[in-house]
Amino acid sequence: MKTMRRLIYTEVVTAVAFVTLAFLGLFFFFDLVEDLQNVAGRHTPNYQLNHALLYVALLVPIHIYELLPITVLIGCIFVMSRMAQSSEFTILRTSGMGPGQALRHLMLLGLFFAMLTFVMGDYIAPWCEREGRLLKSRFEGGVLHIGQNGAWLKEKQKFSQFAVNVGAINGEGHMRDIRIYEFSPNGRLVSQTLAQQGRISETGNWVLGHVSRSEFGQQADDAQGLKQSAMPDMQWPSEISQDMVTVALIKPERMGIWDLFHYVRHLENNAQTAQVYEIEFWKKVFYPLSCLVMVVLALPFAYLHMRNANIATYVFIGVLFGVSFFLLNNMFGHIGNLNRWTPWLAAALPGMLYSLLSLGAFAWLVLRQ
Repeated sequence: MKTMRRLIYTEVVTAVAFVTLAFLGLFFFFDLVEDLQNVAGRHTPNYQLNHALLYVALLVPIHIYELLPITVLIGCIFVMSRMAQSSEFTILRTSGMGPGQALRHLMLLGLFFAMLTFVMGDYIAPWCEREGRLLKSRFEGGVLHIGQNGAWLKEKQKFSQFAVNVGAINGEGHMRDIRIYEFSPNGRLVSQTLAQQGRISETGNWVLGHVSRSEFGQQADDAQGLKQSAMPDMQWPSEISQDMVTVALIKPERMGIWDLFHYVRHLENNAQTAQVYEIEFWKKVFYPLSCLVMVVLALPFAYLHMRNANIATYVFIGVLFGVSFFLLNNMFGHIGNLNRWTPWLAAALPGMLYSLLSLGAFAWLVLRQ
């Protein structure tokens, strides 16, 4: 049994590694061609080819995370189809490997790929994302601009509510173009604070520089109640941490699980809608498990009679199933957000449907034979 397991694992891991390297080569080339326009450009005169190569290399773990389930599917289908065509799988079956054992062996292998996907997506890919952004920022004036409208955050304190906008941040945590709007519990604008720069101290307070502050009267048309002041620096007590501001730089699908969890908690505590981030959180939880779905989807190909069939045809059919799975996964995320579905259900439903489909096809092929 160890020999059977070693044979299957070696074949599958080799095929998956080969397919992954082939896809990574294509993505590396496309990313490099796209980034070459920034080499010695008008806005990045010091950005050279070696910097572009380093930046594109930092994108590799992100692509591995995105590609691993589909490459697991292609590699497994190729191995299962080839073993069925050459009658190797028939020999394994006559040697005592039943359907349950075959499913268990592939599920263990799928669990290994699921753990690899989790590590890539939750630790390595987010770190490479941040390092890539910081590398680019060093050649763009040292600043990471957060979109056209900046990053918006909200905080509820004891007697006030605050809406905070950060326009840009650099790799050392220094922020620029900060706007802080203070509202009373009934929603009236109390004050507006504009700061050219700022940072978060070790005590958690925001240290603002070059501050312009406006305090409004009790009535909206009370011009005499308007107070304006300018200060070289100012401290603003807040529970918004550096991590929360940094999270605003990253797309939800690029965040780590714990970053998403803490950010969802922050949004809920401040009465903000967190549906999109909750769905992304559960998608991040279930995404590594899609490797298990892929290996189960590939197993029925080992029970097909294909001595005279073309393996490429079955691989192509399998790829279509895999692509449809990822399209359905993304579609259910958007549909769940629009229809306010339970977040974990919107994220898990495609995997459950395809798992049932795969197990049904596997059971039908085993019973038919």
